[in-house]
Amino acid sequence: MAIKSYKPITPGLRGRSVVKHSEVITKKEPEKSLTIGLKKKGGRNNTGKITVRHRGGGNRRLYRIIDFKREKLNVPAKVKAIEYDPNRSAYIALLTYADGEKRYILSPLGLKVGDTVVSADVTEVKPGNAMPLKNIPLGTMVHNIELIPGKGGVLVRAAGAAAQVLAKEGNYAHIRMPSGEVRMVHLNCRATIGQIGNLDHENVNWGKAGITRHKGFRPSVRGAAMNPVDHPHGGGEGKAPVGHPGPMTPWGKPALGYKTRKKHKPSDKYIIRRRNSK
Repeated sequence: MAIKSYKPITPGLRGRSVVKHSEVITKKEPEKSLTIGLKKKGGRNNTGKITVRHRGGGNRRLYRIIDFKREKLNVPAKVKAIEYDPNRSAYIALLTYADGEKRYILSPLGLKVGDTVVSADVTEVKPGNAMPLKNIPLGTMVHNIELIPGKGGVLVRAAGAAAQVLAKEGNYAHIRMPSGEVRMVHLNCRATIGQIGNLDHENVNWGKAGITRHKGFRPSVRGAAMNPVDHPHGGGEGKAPVGHPGPMTPWGKPALGYKTRKKHKPSDKYIIRRRNSK
């Protein structure tokens, strides 16, 4: 897989780059039985109020139903196709099980059409196979990790992401997350072997504002360009320096965030080392 760069023959192509999906993707149209329509919200809640700013427009998308649970046990499945998913950064793999059922899973690095994968309590350690953490050897790279047994994977699902099983102690495994955080996950939780594919996703340069619009993001106006009535940064003669401790939201709260985490959160006991610890 490689990144394709364009010659700057137009302003929009200057700096533009894309991942060569054709080297990996083997099927363009999704499996119809595994898709549902995706309605756009435009950043608005059920009362029509904007709760997330700068959202709207964008290309229409079909949502692909992904099997995050991997609860179909001891039934081998053959990889029928590797597909692009507009709803996530990772590629997805279309599986056809021995009984004829079809499902999508996140496509790990190295998985190819024709490979066989299986979800079981004990199985071979190879990309795409899923099993409980208690049976995964130490040092193995995993993704799509459950936090509650049987609920489905919620951790490590983005392109290029992988976590590592560091240790097992009592009923819990110590997992090093992609962020560097080390946390405990119950040994009965399932995980999928391997690193998620599409490693070059993070190196892509969108190149122009139009690409951003295709993805459903609308323009954002700087607070310093507004009037004082509209934003804490607004007003002043010329370009005025910020007259308060730091950047603010239009409603006067710190724009770069502030600590809202409770002092003693129930999940704290599962975190061994934080990602931002020094």
